[in-house]
Amino acid sequence: MNVTINQKENNYHVILEGRIDTTNADQFQHEIEPLMTAKDANITIDCAAMEYTSSQGLRTFLMLQKSVIAHNGKLELINMQPQVKEIFDITGFSNIITIK
Repeated sequence: MNVTINQKENNYHVILEGRIDTTNADQFQHEIEPLMTAKDANITIDCAAMEYTSSQGLRTFLMLQKSVIAHNGKLELINMQPQVKEIFDITGFSNIITIK
């Protein structure tokens, strides 16, 4: 898994590559921790190269969503692969997090 974060003012563009699973979910959470405290942040996560997420990855997405809302920000996931979107749909996360 690789996480790249680009910032311009309060706009964050995050690129996820690979799998988020039990072996690296803690690393994923650590990488995006600064986004959890950013005030008025507009966060776009590009999931085009994300291959899979486990329940631990979903938990981190949920934590990020809650933190972003608490800090008056916005979170959006884009370019999600069908197999990953299915995981979000089955678990109901596509009703919680904006996916485009």
